[in-house]
Amino acid sequence: MSDSTDNAESRLARIERLLESGGRDAAPAWRRATQGEPRWAVTAVILVAVALQLMLPHRLTLQPYWALPTLELVLLAGLIAANPRRVEPRTRWLRWLGLAMICLISLANGWAAVRLVAGLVNGTEGTDAGPLLLTGGGIWLTNVIVFALWYWEWDRGGPLARSQGHHQFADFLFVQMQSPQTAPPDWEPAFPDYLYLSFTNSTAFSPTDVMPLSRWAKMLMMVQSSVSLVTVVLVVARAVNILR
Repeated sequence: MSDSTDNAESRLARIERLLESGGRDAAPAWRRATQGEPRWAVTAVILVAVALQLMLPHRLTLQPYWALPTLELVLLAGLIAANPRRVEPRTRWLRWLGLAMICLISLANGWAAVRLVAGLVNGTEGTDAGPLLLTGGGIWLTNVIVFALWYWEWDRGGPLARSQGHHQFADFLFVQMQSPQTAPPDWEPAFPDYLYLSFTNSTAFSPTDVMPLSRWAKMLMMVQSSVSLVTVVLVVARAVNILR
């Protein structure tokens, strides 16, 4: 009788500790349902990408040069109107709206990168080192933003699925997932973490402290490193030749 009483008291104590800890003993924050992340970071970065597109030479952009940036802003306005403060699950079409916007940004920057590389190879681009470096730097930075958006949108089903804790297995392994004692109990990846991942992959041309786990994550990081390497090598090489 006393043993059963002790077991009941022990189970009750564990339940009380679980309730006091807000459920943190059951699963880390990145594996359970949580509140959607704030929208301001991803909105600010998308606005930077649009501004960089408008600053590119018009000969490198799809014509009319203002069409794609304007459409991107319209899609962004729709997302903000639906979820002004946080990225939260409401309707399925919101995710498709976000994916369409990222596709447009990718298309615009990919077209500019191809036109720039083709011009450098054919000798029709890069007559002045200063403008060439600014153009190449703008395309490179937009490339960082584009892949950050793709990583953020696809890791464990995207930000909406992550906030609901639908996917147990991660596509990207952050340090805080391996060593939870190094981060607050409520830590989970947000857009700035994916932006950092994209930036380090574009500068180091390889993973640094964030490891890709799924095959699509590895392939996407390989594509980003290849695009970044080609852009940097050709632009810098041409600029050095001009300066000489």
